[in-house]
Amino acid sequence: MRPIQEIIKGRPWLAWLIFLGTVVIVFLIGMLASSIVERRQESAALQMVKPIADWEPRNEKWGENYPREYQSYLGTMDTTFRSKYCGSVMIDYLDQDPELVVIWAGYSFSKGYNQGRGHYHAIQDIRNILRTTAPQPATCWTCKSTDVPRVMNQLGVANFYKGTWLDMGPEIYNPIGCQDCHDPKTMNLRITRPALIEAFARQGKDITKATHQEMRSLVCAQCHVEYYFKGKEEHYLTFPWDRGMIVDSIEGYYDRANFSDWTHSLSRAPMLKAQHPDYEMFKTGIHANRGLACADCHMPYRSEGGVKFTNHKIQSPLNDIANACQVCHRESEEQLRNNVYERQDKFEEGKRTTLRDLARAHIEAKFAWDKGATEQEMKPVMQSLRHAQWRWDYVSASNGYSFHSPVESQRILNTCMKRIQDARLQIAQVLAKHGYTDPVPMPDLSNKLKAQNYVGLKIEEMTGEKEKFLRTVVPGWNQKAEERQSKMK
Repeated sequence: MRPIQEIIKGRPWLAWLIFLGTVVIVFLIGMLASSIVERRQESAALQMVKPIADWEPRNEKWGENYPREYQSYLGTMDTTFRSKYCGSVMIDYLDQDPELVVIWAGYSFSKGYNQGRGHYHAIQDIRNILRTTAPQPATCWTCKSTDVPRVMNQLGVANFYKGTWLDMGPEIYNPIGCQDCHDPKTMNLRITRPALIEAFARQGKDITKATHQEMRSLVCAQCHVEYYFKGKEEHYLTFPWDRGMIVDSIEGYYDRANFSDWTHSLSRAPMLKAQHPDYEMFKTGIHANRGLACADCHMPYRSEGGVKFTNHKIQSPLNDIANACQVCHRESEEQLRNNVYERQDKFEEGKRTTLRDLARAHIEAKFAWDKGATEQEMKPVMQSLRHAQWRWDYVSASNGYSFHSPVESQRILNTCMKRIQDARLQIAQVLAKHGYTDPVPMPDLSNKLKAQNYVGLKIEEMTGEKEKFLRTVVPGWNQKAEERQSKMK
């Protein structure tokens, strides 16, 4: 082998090339060594975290050990983002679509229904909404706070559900956060709401065998699902999945159980109120089919100081397209955003048409009752209205405005339209029997207040009650909660 000196003799450029190459290699080795040292230091720091109590509800306490995650979580305070149809801004849906007041006549949602502003505001929003002027069970608190697992552990799950919303008020103080999804000892994802575990158990599934990727959706499925309160006294939170997790199966479950959330004050139909079946809809969509989890899009990974961690600013992917979408999709942000809006535009068209027809059907049913229709004559009408509205509400209450599963959303809307047509035809036939064939007169529903007056709501009185409640009751709740937390270790 020729000596290096002979090789580079007469070739000074080669000497410089070797020198520069050596510098680059040394630099890269130094960077690698620095990264290893930094990660070891961070790993050591994580091993020296302050102990976290089993049922610690205060998110800031968890943040002392996991500052990156906590700082990103504080981003859920932000309520400025608005996409074409959703976001974190406050949207008064009744003001936007007054027909909603009519389809929920006789139920608390006709009093107030707003866009959810994010996890950080969950407690404030449920305290402020007019729906909670009427007596509510403690079960309504289940998904609103990290204090819920603590109280369930103290009282027992069944006793928690049996309580009242007002009585539990002083106990529920800290917003949705770390406790809800993480084991304080290991930071592993865990389920803290028993309804999900119980629903899977009734299907013969052991949720403890779920993979980590599955858990990144299941911790969301504790709350972002369809549910009901089982038992007039028990108010036991139950997921109606025993016959399956699609809209038709859940409808069959409720029909067999002869369950209804309320009786419509106009049509007298026994109605169902869909909650927010996000997990069920997501499972029918292409992203779930490809193995993605809720967290992949709503809590994408971030890197900071060479550390990869999950962004806990749980939000619409449209507010973070680069990290939420472009990890898989190579199209531009503008094109991806427009792809979403194109699908949502089509859904919006069908949703608004069916909403208008639903409202008309309830008003026409009331007109038939007023004209002397009998219970037997109206029985098929009430069943058609129940099923039509259930399907409309199922896709409308699901967050994502159809995007979790556009094809399934459109299918459900199509079946909704068919049932509305059935109901209106049945009403027309009943009216014809009673000698009425003219179009049914429609009230003025041009704004929320007119619609609420039409269905008989005393909004000014309710608003006064709520303002008094916020002024006199809530400060006492907060004081008791703060005193309790000051005594915690």
